[in-house]
Amino acid sequence: MYAIVEIAGQQFKIEKDQKVFVHRLQEEEGATLSLDKVLLVGDGDNITLGAPAIEGAFAEAKVLGHLKGDKVIVFKKKRRKGYRKKNGHRQYLTQIQISSISLSGGTKKADAPAKAKKAAPVKEDAPVKESPAKKAAPKKAATTEVDDLKKVEGIGPKIASTLVEAGISTFAQLAKTDVAKIAEIIADVRGSHVPDSWPMQAQLAADGKWDELKKWQDEANGGVMPS
Repeated sequence: MYAIVEIAGQQFKIEKDQKVFVHRLQEEEGATLSLDKVLLVGDGDNITLGAPAIEGAFAEAKVLGHLKGDKVIVFKKKRRKGYRKKNGHRQYLTQIQISSISLSGGTKKADAPAKAKKAAPVKEDAPVKESPAKKAAPKKAATTEVDDLKKVEGIGPKIASTLVEAGISTFAQLAKTDVAKIAEIIADVRGSHVPDSWPMQAQLAADGKWDELKKWQDEANGGVMPS
């Protein structure tokens, strides 16, 4: 048996005893984790789809440990501007091991044989009903609005991910956030950062004024206008 589950905003195909690396979780090492966002379960030729999640289905996993991923170097440069910026990033990860997968939706299990007894053609209709469900799952994921905050001068991948984790994932949200609050959120991010212009730049991006934003960034140096 295998399943497709959503863990910390990502989808994984899992099987029993499989070890998986996911984004850092809050649970302590050795804790048991219950995964209730099961999108699909496959058992031989039988496939059960959720809309988007399967009611009653869940998987259990054990937290093996917390660690960091490989280091990624991000280098930004602007010609004729004297602007160079180098950042390193190591993603915080958690390793888990799948203990079990259960399709315990009692009503759904009882209904499946009943439908099969009615007539053989019902089985042929099943794939036709599944295809809209397959389309429905990604549509829900697409509704989560996340802007590319790295388009704001001075924001790199690490700062962008830190802001998203703090609940600031769109230009509009960043534009409404106080500079002091932004500085507090990114206080642990390595490097020297000046967020004074970020809300203004985010407002231009939220309003779709990309030409005006680009002109401002071309004249600025590292997100700061020359005095």
